[in-house]
Amino acid sequence: MNNNDVVKVLNHIGLLLELKGESFFKSKAYYDAANKIEILEEDINNIVSENRLSSYKGFGKALTQKITELVTTGKLDYYNKLKETIPEGLTYMLKISGLGPKKVKVLYETLGIENIEQLKQACENNKLVNLPRFGQKTQNKILEGIKNIEVYSQKFHYPIAKLMADEVIKEFEHIDYINRYSIAGSLRRKKEIIKDIDILASSNNPEKVMDLFVSQKYVKEITGKGETKSSVVFQNNIKADLRVVSDEQYPYALHHFTGSKEHNTALRHIAKKQNIKMNEYGLFRDDILIKCKSEEDIYNVFGMDYIPPELRENYGELEAASNHQLPTLITKEDIKGALHVHTIYSDGNATIEQLVKACIDKGYNYLGISDHSKTAIYARGLSEETIKRQHEEIDRLNEKYKDFHIMKGIESDILSDGELDYSDNILESFDFIIGSVHSLFKMDEDKMTNRIVKAIRNKHMKILGHPTGRILLNREGYKLDINKIINECIDNDVVLEINANPYRLDLDWRHMKSAKEKGAKFIISPDAHSVKELNYMIYGINVARKGWLEEYDVINTLSIENINRYFLK
Repeated sequence: MNNNDVVKVLNHIGLLLELKGESFFKSKAYYDAANKIEILEEDINNIVSENRLSSYKGFGKALTQKITELVTTGKLDYYNKLKETIPEGLTYMLKISGLGPKKVKVLYETLGIENIEQLKQACENNKLVNLPRFGQKTQNKILEGIKNIEVYSQKFHYPIAKLMADEVIKEFEHIDYINRYSIAGSLRRKKEIIKDIDILASSNNPEKVMDLFVSQKYVKEITGKGETKSSVVFQNNIKADLRVVSDEQYPYALHHFTGSKEHNTALRHIAKKQNIKMNEYGLFRDDILIKCKSEEDIYNVFGMDYIPPELRENYGELEAASNHQLPTLITKEDIKGALHVHTIYSDGNATIEQLVKACIDKGYNYLGISDHSKTAIYARGLSEETIKRQHEEIDRLNEKYKDFHIMKGIESDILSDGELDYSDNILESFDFIIGSVHSLFKMDEDKMTNRIVKAIRNKHMKILGHPTGRILLNREGYKLDINKIINECIDNDVVLEINANPYRLDLDWRHMKSAKEKGAKFIISPDAHSVKELNYMIYGINVARKGWLEEYDVINTLSIENINRYFLK
């Protein structure tokens, strides 16, 4: 068990206790323990083996014994027995928007509802409207949430699919009968939502490769096994296909199975004009194979530069490659600092200094602190007095870390009327202001657009946070005129955020290319609430690359001097 494993178990125990109706303080003890272990810089195994856990604040005798049992044996008898008392479907019901543990408990105890299917039937039969704390509006919202789950149930966030795919192909390393292998499909193109995993390998012994693939410990079900293709379902319900080809066929197959379908169709149309037949087996002129050793060779046949997988969406990349005008896409090495980071002052679980050290380890030169503003009571938004204390701490830390700079920022709520939720003299005390919508998502398009436009025109606002408010596989963005918002940001020198949280990835990459061409500037922000979440930056870089962005399009590729100068414009 590593630290993350223990955190997951403790959080799940807290959740199960809430579902059972145990006291708030009992659940909170497990949630607090999970938070403390999550920010530990030391391996929990070392702490347990040296009997030091009880010396940490908040870890009493009973909790220490349970965590010790969990870490040393990989199991926890208390946890297993607790799970037996709660139908598994209740936990899954918590994924529905508008349902928390207390409401799920009511549904279970009053109507005997144990899973989403039973809940759907109850809603359709109007059984929730007279329950305490429910009503017609809540029932409608739950039905809408169930429909979203049904739509999204066979889709997965990019990091989940990437982690699983990496674990699978790790088994292919140093296998002498596998020549080449790669992730393909939408995962290779770094789409934000993945339906399934495609893997390609070349080998002279495809049968052995198939055997290796279907026998992996992650496989829950084998749905097909043939000479050139096998299909499985992994334990987390992601479906995966493996195709095995000869090494000669590999470049053509890799290109074909990477896609996108639209990109491949457009390229085949170009090939046809040149009397070339193109498919997953090769390029053929007069039925004679045009030999290519790599994807680069395939594009060179058509006089094109190599097109990175992220761009293969038929958004103009073929024309740009033909004219040698493809962008030099941004990379993680271009990033100089992280802005939009939350601390223990609001709803983060790391101190400013812990985040500073983590950023230095990543090679960053600066960090922009931006906790929630005072309207965000649910996230312990900062009062004016707390802002003063935070700024004093930042000043002290800037004295301590001479070669690193901490910027004073805030994520200020954009209120319903478009105002930011501090007075001008408070807003002037920050180095930068992120303006974000965190409430009243159901406004109509005109009202929401006007609300955000007014905030953009506020002279203090420098960054528009998660511009559409979407939560991937959970909530659509609010209705707004995104083109008008982009134009207003350009006119008012407001930077568009690419929120790198993999559950947001907002702004959508489909809007980036046209915004860039108009002159928009962007920032890739982790929206981190912990040290670990600083790693979200890579997901933002992925979608920035899909949006054709280059180093000069993104302001946190600038030095600290230049980014400060930018915000002073």
